[in-house]
Order: sequence, then structure tokens, then C-alpha cells
Amino acid sequence: MMFKSMQRNGLILAAFAIVATLLVVMTSMLTKEPIARQQEQELLRVLNQVIPPELHDNDLYQSCTLISNSELGSQPRRVYRAYVNNQPTAAAVEVTAPNGYSGAIHLLVALNADASIAGVRTLKHQETPGLGDKIEIRKNDWITRFNGQRVNGEDDQRWAVKRDGGMFDQFTGATITPRAVVQAVKRAALVFDKNQQQWFNAPENCHADQTGGSNYE
Repeated sequence: MMFKSMQRNGLILAAFAIVATLLVVMTSMLTKEPIARQQEQELLRVLNQVIPPELHDNDLYQSCTLISNSELGSQPRRVYRAYVNNQPTAAAVEVTAPNGYSGAIHLLVALNADASIAGVRTLKHQETPGLGDKIEIRKNDWITRFNGQRVNGEDDQRWAVKRDGGMFDQFTGATITPRAVVQAVKRAALVFDKNQQQWFNAPENCHADQTGGSNYE
């Protein structure tokens, strides 16, 4: 009798586990597409901040190519290309600053065809609230200091925070974070200057890899 009771309870628990698993799977399937659409809209909003409408007449989200470059990060990076009348005008590339105060900082760096900075936005970070999080545009306008700047080669000493003799402000009580961002933006600009023709000629191949957001290391 006791064996039958245990067997029945086991079957009931197994049934509950199966139902719970099915509910989780169904919820994931139902929410995956809306979440992907929401992430796409957020990315488009950021792209249109750093590459304004007058710099493109194409679909920035669709005109995306995957590139690999260790200077930008260990994983493939997405490059969003802008064109006017089929002529390249700008590109936005993902870059990772691995040396933030609290870990990696993921950025989107937009560059004009002449290699000047069109804009920079922070995509993801874990920096200290009230200090390092000033790299977010909604917290502070510090990130806009890059707009219109150029990198004049690897040895351009201006590309550092003022504490290191450069031209960019550091934050009070937080130097490591802005230092990491400045270095990452500089790397992105140098890599773009060397590779932009190849990037603009590359095929659109992001969407086979895209599942609603970047896969950062």
C-alpha cells in the first residue's frame, strides 16, 4: 500500500515537472519575438543618435556586417553601415573596453567616412552608480565629448584623460572608467581608418547570427 502511495506521488510530481517545463518553454517561445523586436527598436534609437538621418538614406539595421578584429573584442563585432545615394557616409561599430573599473564596457562608436567621430554610446556596463555610470548619455553628457574628434595615429597623446596628459575629462573619484572608454574609442577609430573600405564592401550577414542583441564576451 505504501509502495503504491509513493508511486502515485512520484507520478504526480513528474506530471507537475513536465507541465512546469512546458509552461517555461511556451513562455520563452511567446516572449522571444517581442523581446527581440524591443531590442531592435532600442538599437535603432541608439543608431539614429550617433548617425543622424541626414547621413543615411538606407536601413542601418539591415546594412550590418560581422567583422573580427582583436582590437575591438574577442567576439565578432557588428558594423552598421550608412549610405547616401549608395555612397558610404558613416559606420557604427561595436567595441569592448575590457578594463573598466567593474569589468568590460561595451560601446557603439560611430565614425564618419573621413574617420572623425560621429558619436559614441554605452551599450552595456557594470560601472559604479553615481561615479562610473556617467558614461551613460542619460546620466551625463560626457560621452558627447568625442563628437567631431579625430585620432591622429597610434601616438596621438591627446587621446587620454587629463590626468594622463590628454584632452578628456575624468570623473571625480573615477578615473579608470573614462580612461578605459577613451582607449576603446581610440582603438575603434584607428581600426575603422584602416579597414573602412573592406567593411563597406562586406556582405550583410548579421541576421543569421542575431537573436536580439549582441553576444558580448
